[in-house]
Amino acid sequence: MKAIVIHEYGCADVLQYEDVALPQIKPEQLLVKVHACSVNPIDWKIRQGMLKFLNLGNKFPMILGLDFAGEVVEVGTKVTRFAIGDQIYGAVRPPGGAYAEFAAVQENQAALKPKNMSYLEAATVPVAALTALQALRNQANIQPGQSVLVNGASGGVGIFAVQIAKAQGAQVTGVCSTKNLELVQSLGVDRTYDYTQQDFTQDNVEYDIIFDAVAKRSFSKCRKVLKPNGVYVTTLPTPENLLQGIWTNFLPGKKAKFVFESTNSQDLNYLTQLIETGKVRTVIARTYSLSELAAAHTYSESEHVPGKIAIAIAP
Repeated sequence: MKAIVIHEYGCADVLQYEDVALPQIKPEQLLVKVHACSVNPIDWKIRQGMLKFLNLGNKFPMILGLDFAGEVVEVGTKVTRFAIGDQIYGAVRPPGGAYAEFAAVQENQAALKPKNMSYLEAATVPVAALTALQALRNQANIQPGQSVLVNGASGGVGIFAVQIAKAQGAQVTGVCSTKNLELVQSLGVDRTYDYTQQDFTQDNVEYDIIFDAVAKRSFSKCRKVLKPNGVYVTTLPTPENLLQGIWTNFLPGKKAKFVFESTNSQDLNYLTQLIETGKVRTVIARTYSLSELAAAHTYSESEHVPGKIAIAIAP
């Protein structure tokens, strides 16, 4: 099969389009013919060696890629919830394996693909949407009627965060650049900030939840616009954020937290319900073929992608 392989850490040029052997599945796994996958920042951070301290991607050769959507072609002996021919989506464990024509997938990290999404659309959902869901629900305990601000509302995680927050009955403010205001407004936000013109941390509006989906504003900066029992959640556990998370956990009042995405079938099924009822959609900025993955990584590294980057593998 064809796959994108890296043999060392480095820039996008280390991504090589090669022939590799089909993965051999374990009893609790599925062999999936991958129709589409997507690019997440974690992919190029692993490629660069930025996450090797977390023991993510320390063995070469390595196939990256977490998100996938495809068709089940083989099931392990312990698999009970899927059958050959099922159309599924989900994410494989880091460092990945989805940048390939076939991937071995854990049964508990997949779900049936939303009926109203193509493979290409479904492949852009799992990691980003699960990050948004778990940040708002698990870390911030979002409730109907609360005020939520999403910093980076036009990014891969942000587009899902604003929609999930609205689906939970929250009043949502989205922060983005001038060129993405229309996109963010189309997702149903109640208010927008253009960060090139305004600084939300200097305003007098307070929020129950601030989700920094792009890890650009610290808890210290956001603290003054949090309500007395407000929660700040970030996607990047920097030393500063870790310390703030520890000490705010033991004190009353405002909290600082961070989210680590965990792929599981239950949450994927919940996202499927939101998608199939029209409450959540994806936004695809660009689509590349598997052989063009280096260009897709370079685009992602610009950190100015409105929505998600999709990779088409099978027709």
